[in-house]
Amino acid sequence: MSPRFVDTLAEGCTMNDTDAESGFVGSIPQLYERYMVPLMFETYAADLAARVARCKPSRVLEIAAGTGVVTRQLASALSSDVSIVATDLNRPMLDHAAAIGTSRPVEWRQADVMNLPFPDQAFDVVACQFGVMFFPDKAKAYSEVRRVLRPGGWFVFNVWDRIDQNEFAATVDQALQSFA
Repeated sequence: MSPRFVDTLAEGCTMNDTDAESGFVGSIPQLYERYMVPLMFETYAADLAARVARCKPSRVLEIAAGTGVVTRQLASALSSDVSIVATDLNRPMLDHAAAIGTSRPVEWRQADVMNLPFPDQAFDVVACQFGVMFFPDKAKAYSEVRRVLRPGGWFVFNVWDRIDQNEFAATVDQALQSFA
C-alpha cells in the first residue's frame, strides 16, 4: 500500500535558499513563538495533531517543526508510547523549541527534508505544518517523505496560498519584519 497524503488547507508559496539562511535567527525564534504562534499557528497545530492521532501511529516524524507548536500538541494528543521525532532545518528555531520543551520526551534533530537522515520506512506518519510550501524541490522532498514512511503510512500537512494572496499572513509578516 502506498503512503497517503493529506493536505488540510490550500497550497502555494516558495522560499529561496537566501530566505531560509537569513531568516529565523537572533530574536526571531522568540518573536515567532510569542506573536505568530498564538496569532496564527496554535489552532492549526491542534487540528494537525488531532489528525495525526486519528492515524494511530507508533512513530511520528515532524518536519519543519519551527518553535515546536505542533510538537507540543503531538506530545499531548498522542499516547506516551508513540515515538516523536521533531526536526527543522533551522538550528535556532529547533533549539528554541527544545528549550520550551514538551509534556513528554521528544527527539529533537536538525534535518533537511531534501535528505532526511532516517532509514527507509521508519515512520507511520510524517507531519508538517505550513512547511511544504517552502520546499525548494517539492518532488525531491515528497520522495524523501515517501521513503521514510512505512507502507500505508500518512503524510499529514497543511499549507496556505502564497503570502501575497493571504492578507492576514502578509500583514503579520510585514509587522514582524520591522522587529528583525
